[in-house]
Amino acid sequence: MRIGIDLGGTKIEGIALDGIREAARLRVDTPRDDYDATLTAIAQLVVDLERRAGARGTVGLGIPGTLAPATGLVKNANSTWLLGKPLREDLQRRLDREVRIANDANCFAVSEAADGAAAGTAIVFAVIVGTGTGAGVVVNGLVLTGPNGIAGEWGHNPLPWALEDERPGPLCYCGKHGCIETFLSGPGLSSEHQRRTGQSLTTSALVARAKTGDTVADDTISRYEHRMARALAAVINMLDPDVIVLGGGMSNIDRLYEHVPKLWQPYVFSAGADDVVRTRLVRAAHGDSSGVRGAAWLWTDQGRSS
Repeated sequence: MRIGIDLGGTKIEGIALDGIREAARLRVDTPRDDYDATLTAIAQLVVDLERRAGARGTVGLGIPGTLAPATGLVKNANSTWLLGKPLREDLQRRLDREVRIANDANCFAVSEAADGAAAGTAIVFAVIVGTGTGAGVVVNGLVLTGPNGIAGEWGHNPLPWALEDERPGPLCYCGKHGCIETFLSGPGLSSEHQRRTGQSLTTSALVARAKTGDTVADDTISRYEHRMARALAAVINMLDPDVIVLGGGMSNIDRLYEHVPKLWQPYVFSAGADDVVRTRLVRAAHGDSSGVRGAAWLWTDQGRSS
């Protein structure tokens, strides 16, 4: 049996897989800003999953960051209470077994490339746009990590082809201004609307208002779409993926899949005006389950990295 854990900023989800059959699934709130409580919550989730499934399993964990190859400590995590912590070592001690850890977006990418929305394609760029913004790359079935463990860290590049009112951009938790994450995350969209209008609205409220003809809300969503198009065009220019898969809360905005590919066309490097960008933008087939399924698959060939 394989257990996968997806450690998010607001929730921790776990799944127990017996082959391809889901034997158990549980979800708990993330103890924000408390490292020890987070360890306890993960360990207890594994115990509870094994109790429900009736078997002991391997454990894979997806995190919003990565482990530094040189030290094994957590780095690049927007869940900042994890930074600099020996997470794998501490969990292995509590669970008395090896724990495999990977970036949550890499887990998401593995899941969608294996049997999800990008199954059967050679090059996959899989994006999680939610509380934060991250991505993973899968090529010929293998997730790319790189010598620094940061392949796919798309959210911490500057927004491409920035407009005057987008510079220098909002301050990111990483210490820089104008990161893609500050524009395309859920909090980034809400903050943008509040800066422009003074209204404090959630993403779902903004989308709902835009659907009812609210021109101010529609303009905010339109600006978001244009920014996503530019950000993804830069990826297409570098990686030329067959498929870009969207996951996370922002992936539920239906209009993105129609509008963004039209908007990225002028920014994709092309040999001629009549060229068609063949990269497809699709919604994750497994929805919120992709990350946790991919974490479980860290113990399979699909979870191997290169």
